[in-house]
Amino acid sequence: MKKIIQNTILNDDIIMKKIILILSLLTLCLSSFSQTTENNDLKIVIENLNRTKVDLIKATDNLTPAQWNFKESSERWSIAEIVEHLSIWEILWNKVLQVMTQNKPQPELRATCLPDSYYKGFIMEEKQHVSAEITHPRGFIKDQNTIVWFTKFRDINIKFAENLKIDMRDYFERTAMPNPRNMYNVYIYVWGHIDRHIRQINKVKAHPNYPK
Repeated sequence: MKKIIQNTILNDDIIMKKIILILSLLTLCLSSFSQTTENNDLKIVIENLNRTKVDLIKATDNLTPAQWNFKESSERWSIAEIVEHLSIWEILWNKVLQVMTQNKPQPELRATCLPDSYYKGFIMEEKQHVSAEITHPRGFIKDQNTIVWFTKFRDINIKFAENLKIDMRDYFERTAMPNPRNMYNVYIYVWGHIDRHIRQINKVKAHPNYPK
């Protein structure tokens, strides 16, 4: 009888250790998933916001007034106008993102999201986009001052991202589209919009009549 009790205790001990091990592994897995979902997304966002800021500064470095204001045609924007357009969008993005953080998290909407690749593909496609009238440049900011203006607002947006304490995949922006965009999707547009227009700036510079 004593031996049976000892064996029972031993078996119970082994079972308990296995349960503890399984629970520990599950906790580790869940913790890793949470880190991948939240921290890695935020890291990617901050890296790309900084990268595109630096890339735009490099693309417009040491331009002459003639280079800032050269147009491929009367229908096309100059480099100064492109950067002014980007600066206006930096203000608009900040408002959009602030409003999104004031919404309640809606993790149930994750299943309705389009994949990140959809947003990357749209913002970086070669097809010309038609910008909203409110974002058209007006020429109030001149030449080098446009990049100063852009940098000021981009730095505000970088600081905003650095202070985020939420899972961006759970916060959504309602649009006219049937699929809501989460905050990470919006950030793809924020940095992708700069990449798109740097490509446009490089095209302006490659024009045969661009001032040397």
